[in-house]
Amino acid sequence: MLEQTRQWLEQGHDVALATVISTWGSSPRPVGSQFAINDQGAFVGSVSGGCVEGAVADCAKRIIAGADPSMMHFSVSDDQALDVGLTCGGSLQVFVAMVTDASLLSELCDHISNRESVCLLTNLESGYVALVTDDQVTGALDVSSQTLGAARSMLEAGHSAVLSPTDDVFVHAFVPAPRLIIVGAAHIAQALAPMAQMAEFDVCVVDPRTAFATPERFPSISISTLWPGAYFEQTPFDSSTALVALVHDAKIDDPAIEAALRSNAFYVGALGSRKTHEKRTARLLDKGFSEQDVARIHGPVGLNLGGRKSSEIAVSIVAQIVEVWNARATT
Repeated sequence: MLEQTRQWLEQGHDVALATVISTWGSSPRPVGSQFAINDQGAFVGSVSGGCVEGAVADCAKRIIAGADPSMMHFSVSDDQALDVGLTCGGSLQVFVAMVTDASLLSELCDHISNRESVCLLTNLESGYVALVTDDQVTGALDVSSQTLGAARSMLEAGHSAVLSPTDDVFVHAFVPAPRLIIVGAAHIAQALAPMAQMAEFDVCVVDPRTAFATPERFPSISISTLWPGAYFEQTPFDSSTALVALVHDAKIDDPAIEAALRSNAFYVGALGSRKTHEKRTARLLDKGFSEQDVARIHGPVGLNLGGRKSSEIAVSIVAQIVEVWNARATT
């Protein structure tokens, strides 16, 4: 959505941006959801799943024509909810303002595409914005020390949640999307990769065995045939990355696991029996990893769902990764 907005601005269009500021009760889209519309009426994104987009678009058109930024309030009773696509009654606030700083929006898009955490701060009266990263603040908005501290705390914690408005400023944290690196392109990976994509993870399959790592076996999945050691030199882990090693071959699995343990990856999992994992643990300890390091590995990988089919094992792995990711987001 933001990339499309950047393209419209580069093409000379005027664009208004709507952001969900708060919700109560039933809401099909979470706080921070956004919707953009240009001066030709083209739009992208969503703030409600369709039930209030028409009213938001009308407001955005007025703002593009010269009106001031607007805070829109929507409330739906339980009796009306089903008519507008909600399961029960609820309310939401949507802030709509012109995008006036194309260079700042472009900088925001660059941070996101480079998997760099950044906060977008928006004044809820003027519509002025600023970007906050670990080491700088850019934009026309004058940011208080309280708001700046809250934004940087969110970046440090790696939260993608949105802070409630403070000092009439809305703080929207963009952290890297969760990413899953699967080492090993065997049958379990063929089930695991699309399941992880459905759970909204960025997925890459890494396997130097070119007979396994093919587009035919992994359609619509990013593939690398580099050896894991070389791959992770080029694509280092970050705090939003999970690793699952599936090969059962130490010369392929171990370098990937070692790279993950040296990083702040939020999840490290490895396929294999308890006996296989004991041997893996011994190798890692011999290489200087600590007991605490090795304890980070989920091995045998996945929740104990009792399944033995490739698809069932894949379900157990995705479920465990989602569990760890969501627990991390609430700490």
